[in-house]
Amino acid sequence: MYKPLPKELRLGFSDIHDIGIFAKEFIPKGTNFGMTHFQVGKNLIRTPLGGFLNHEDNPNCEKVKLKFNSEDDPDHPYSFNKWNLITIKDIKEEEELTLKYTFYDV
Repeated sequence: MYKPLPKELRLGFSDIHDIGIFAKEFIPKGTNFGMTHFQVGKNLIRTPLGGFLNHEDNPNCEKVKLKFNSEDDPDHPYSFNKWNLITIKDIKEEEELTLKYTFYDV
């Protein structure tokens, strides 16, 4: 059954900006929650997980890039990249997951 967010996470009202993603339970450092963004050619697409992460200068998560092409040219029509969300700190129950934005202006 498809779920837009991992079972350990929920949406909620954020003190940072509007809606954010929150931990429903303790989450240890190094947890991989899966894909936040993917890129095909020049098109960058956010998944539901990537769409609700809020920016923080001192975040508790980071995006890790995985490349799926042998081309060095990001404009190549068969270029495909994806980014997974990894926790870089332990996250407490009810804490918001945050990310330092690199794709968008803050």
